[in-house]
Amino acid sequence: MALLEGKRALVVGVASNRSIAWGIAQAMKREGAEIALTYQNEKLRERVEKFAAQLDTGITVPCDVADDKQILDVFEHLDDYWDSLDILVHSVAYAPKEQLEGEYLESVTREGFLTAHEISSYSFTALADAARPMMRNSKGASMLTLSYIGAVRAMPNYNVMGVAKASLEANVRYMAASLGPENIRVNAISAGPIRTLAASGIKGLREFLNQVEQYAPLRRNVTIDEVGNVGAFLCSDYASAVTGEITYVDCGYNTIGVSI
Repeated sequence: MALLEGKRALVVGVASNRSIAWGIAQAMKREGAEIALTYQNEKLRERVEKFAAQLDTGITVPCDVADDKQILDVFEHLDDYWDSLDILVHSVAYAPKEQLEGEYLESVTREGFLTAHEISSYSFTALADAARPMMRNSKGASMLTLSYIGAVRAMPNYNVMGVAKASLEANVRYMAASLGPENIRVNAISAGPIRTLAASGIKGLREFLNQVEQYAPLRRNVTIDEVGNVGAFLCSDYASAVTGEITYVDCGYNTIGVSI
């Protein structure tokens, strides 16, 4: 039987077929899950509807995670199709472009700091709280978000996004403790750098990719399909005792201190 047979998954953040969210959605579909997707605004609606068609689903819902009403409306809409939700995937991050270049203290502003945390970290909390009633009806629900090594190590130009990802990783642990008694698990994947639409906004991405390719134990970069496979596993019943964890999917790069 497929890993996610009979499960229903909401994937928030698919904006491109090169995105990690798309890799996760494809893996979950392959493993038997029913999929629903969100789109941020009308500009992205048609694109996301095409992605949904590739996943054999007609469920697409508007969701700007900066708007609490839209977050609540997502689950009002899902309730028309499903009586329960098994999986929530959060793949949303944003900081103003000018925050992601140069020296940290010279670029960071109060507004940029707040925006990065609101969209990249708090939005996971807001989605989780809104999803909670539907997920309580699941026999074993799981929430998943996406981080990066910049949460625990200073990376050139990553700046305030690294601080927001550190917040997100702490969020995972607190949410896991809060939702565990309801049999809802919460985990994160810390993926290696991938040439996605979102990552292209980080100055020096090519150098990051070259660094991983040169020094990671596997001497290559990770793919969205590989991240998707781990995401499918973490949200499956095979990972039923795993919660509050940050799982690295980066060809081993996080384990290297000095290149050997």
